[in-house]
Amino acid sequence: MESALEEIEFLALSSNRVEVLRLLAEGRQTRTELAGATGASQATLGRILGDFEDRSWIRHDGSEYVATATGRLVAEGFTDLKEILETEGKLRNIVDFLPTHAMDFDLRRLSDATITVPTATRPNAPLGRLLDFLREGAEVRTFSHTFNEQTLRVVRERVTAGDQRFKGVFGRSAIDALADESELRGQLEELLAAEDAEIRVREEGVPIAIMIVDEVVYLLLRDENGVLRASVDTDDDAVRSWAEDSLDHYWRTATPLESETLSE
Repeated sequence: MESALEEIEFLALSSNRVEVLRLLAEGRQTRTELAGATGASQATLGRILGDFEDRSWIRHDGSEYVATATGRLVAEGFTDLKEILETEGKLRNIVDFLPTHAMDFDLRRLSDATITVPTATRPNAPLGRLLDFLREGAEVRTFSHTFNEQTLRVVRERVTAGDQRFKGVFGRSAIDALADESELRGQLEELLAAEDAEIRVREEGVPIAIMIVDEVVYLLLRDENGVLRASVDTDDDAVRSWAEDSLDHYWRTATPLESETLSE
């Protein structure tokens, strides 16, 4: 009997084997149907099907083939492994910046996420992508350790124009940084005065930066020096549920921001 690693290698070395097993795990197929779906020759299919039958992963039923219970188990497990490795490859260059200590969802939920990183020609690409969505979003919810000038400007313009609802929780340091500059303090005061804006401040701080724009969740990833290294955005239900639950937690443990305190 071959070892588990040898069996993994047996499958992994042939995309045709992986695809044939996946198709048979989904339902009955004839050799003609398998050839049409995979593009494999009849000779190649013959070898694959023979190898699978030797392992009892499939059975022959008349002119059709179908996966056995163990064949379906292998197909499912290999698909899971493939998806995990695809997700890992996508996240590899940003994993050091992910707030994994606060993320209680399966990282595979980020498999379809859009990752934006700075480039030589677009050093502000991560923030630029977020700003594009903020300019269109009808509802913005956030909990963050920062509230930068560009984000504040877009949100203030849209909320005061009646085009957006805003709810945010910020660490004290983020609010103090804005209050220290008269122009930014004025913009924040204008936002606070808007009917569709609610802002709270958390004295303990907020360790991560998340924005929920309508149905999309944005993670803004910074390094230990506070430099923005990437943004990750996704409309995955599980990620959004985590973000909304986290927002509720920070909201409950924060206090309303009063305009009078900004000038103290």
